Amino acid sequence: MTTKPFRFGIVAGYAPDLKAWTDQARRYEDLGLDTLLATDPVGDADPLTLVPAAAAVTSRLTLGTFVLADPFRDARQLGWQVSTLHRVTGGRFELGLGVGRPGAGDFARRLGRSFAKPGERIARLADTIAFLKRTPERPRLLLAGGGPKMLALAAREADVVTLSWAPGTTETQAESIVDEFRELAGSRFDDIEISVNLIAVGNAPAPHIAKYTGVDVPELVAGGAVTVLPENPAAATETLLRWRERWGISYVTVNSAYAERFAEIARSLSAGG
Repeated sequence: MTTKPFRFGIVAGYAPDLKAWTDQARRYEDLGLDTLLATDPVGDADPLTLVPAAAAVTSRLTLGTFVLADPFRDARQLGWQVSTLHRVTGGRFELGLGVGRPGAGDFARRLGRSFAKPGERIARLADTIAFLKRTPERPRLLLAGGGPKMLALAAREADVVTLSWAPGTTETQAESIVDEFRELAGSRFDDIEISVNLIAVGNAPAPHIAKYTGVDVPELVAGGAVTVLPENPAAATETLLRWRERWGISYVTVNSAYAERFAEIARSLSAGG
């Protein structure tokens, strides 16, 4: 059982302009949420350009990336950027790093960067992490792990790990993933903050989700997927407490479409415990 406090974060992947971006940062802080995480890219914008703007208009909100594609960037330049963000935000920046989502190869080539095979990208990511960990001032590191190699890297290096669950993952399947990670992490398991990124809150149809996952929210709920949290705050609270007790999960994120409902759940959980 973990005694880590819950954290609730929003993953934001769209900002038509700077005002929209900073307005949502203020809104999430006002809602009482804990983190705002920028995708890579945010639309077609650089997340490390947008994150400081969100930091400038907030005072409590933690800002982060979910997750930066390591192939897009030079490790030394990245180290300079993230250590600066860590310092000037007073530690409110957390670095999420990954090997790049499917389709990221085209974007990497637009930046004049190579995009190797997955195994080679994981090896390069490990080298980047080793470089960053030699930096005196550095933010906490989040890694998202699904496959065995990424889970093993996260078990060795991450301060925060997001367990990458497929859309239809059931509780039985989730338990297997957590058990695998627990074994890989060994004595480090209790020191790592365990996170999960939800697909949805509630069971309402969501065409934008169906477009990218190939399955809509009601089908996921009917199949018992752990990637959808109940909308009812009491039911959601029971679910999250059970996950923390059973799997050590204390950090939960979801996309910005569910911010208000997610905040209500966070308030209910805080009031109840």
